[in-house]
Amino acid sequence: MPAEGKGMATTESQTVGAAGAAIAGLGMTELGKVYGRSPRRLAAEAVRLAAADAGLELSELDGLLVCPGIAGSALDVGLAQVLGLRDLRLLSVINAYGASAGAAVQLAALAITSGSASAVACVFADTPLRPKTSAGATFGMQAGTGSAQARPEWHGLLGLRAGYGYRSVNAEYALAARRHMTTYGTTSEQLGAVAVAQRGWAAGNPGAQLRDPITISDHQASRWIVEPLHLLDCCLVSNGSIAVVVISADRAADLQKPPVHIWGWGQGHPGQQLERDSGFGLTTGAAIAGPAAMGMAHIGPADVTMCQIYDCYTYTVIVTLEDYGFCAKGEGGPFAASGALAPAGSLPVNTGGGQLSSYYMWGFTPLSEAVIQARGDGGDRQASGNDVILVSGNGGILAHHSTLILSPHAR
Repeated sequence: MPAEGKGMATTESQTVGAAGAAIAGLGMTELGKVYGRSPRRLAAEAVRLAAADAGLELSELDGLLVCPGIAGSALDVGLAQVLGLRDLRLLSVINAYGASAGAAVQLAALAITSGSASAVACVFADTPLRPKTSAGATFGMQAGTGSAQARPEWHGLLGLRAGYGYRSVNAEYALAARRHMTTYGTTSEQLGAVAVAQRGWAAGNPGAQLRDPITISDHQASRWIVEPLHLLDCCLVSNGSIAVVVISADRAADLQKPPVHIWGWGQGHPGQQLERDSGFGLTTGAAIAGPAAMGMAHIGPADVTMCQIYDCYTYTVIVTLEDYGFCAKGEGGPFAASGALAPAGSLPVNTGGGQLSSYYMWGFTPLSEAVIQARGDGGDRQASGNDVILVSGNGGILAHHSTLILSPHAR
């Protein structure tokens, strides 16, 4: 076997590498309706907070991975200069949309275990919300443009899509959800069970934007966004920034916060097209990324004690859990309706309230909650089963996926 950190060419050496990296710091700015600060300023604050949380001087960072959001046109490698970082050994922009967090942590872990860097910060920041502007208007932006005016050019066959009203993220996910419902019999009430469960978790999270309990009736009574998606099927829109610091597990053990060990990772980019025999809406990149991450960690779905699932919509949670193997394909709806995902359920999912009720920081929402839970810092929402935590990220319209397996325990 190659010495630890000397090679990543085989599954065996990758497993060693995965065991050798850990998340040592978490930094979170104020999240939600936060106005008056740019993504760059928020990102700089989050990185400083993450370094301090790890007990590191900012100058000890020798890697920085920047993940911009919808309004992040100015959030780029220039962040290093804003932070005053010198002699970096790793600096890049990572953008796989909602899968960026997992991809960034994967790259950071690879850098740590290969010796390419010793302390890498991964940061996301976004400010899509504007005062006196509806949250829904932000989804007319193209990621990274920072402007609601920078919309896609609808020409050729894309013009036909636009003519039929198929021109928004909500519409595209509604189509995916409808196909799942038509194929497997998934119901709107089952989608609602996801929203109700996550609001139950959010009640114990003082940082959640929405904490009041809801019922299935409340879900059904909420207005349509695009059928079959109600308002309570859709995620929040938030401003803010989150950062993590990845270092070696050995070094993390000597710092001030308990290390969160990175057991495994994987990515999946299915490249599905809207054409006959496509799996769009029925399967996602989780079916590729999940087995890769679990295989690296030498675990299976039955070993996972908690999930932090990317939940841009309630439907996304259901199809992702199916693709990971927590239930059979087509059984995600009944699984959610059984109460399994709720605070008293058998599989804690999105214990902070997720993006539906807590805050929307793309893949850094599930990642940050996983770190909080792994450390035992969840307070009223702390789940007892935090031994093996699966974290998912979903980007684009089910186009990109990342998976992490995290644990408070070393491999």
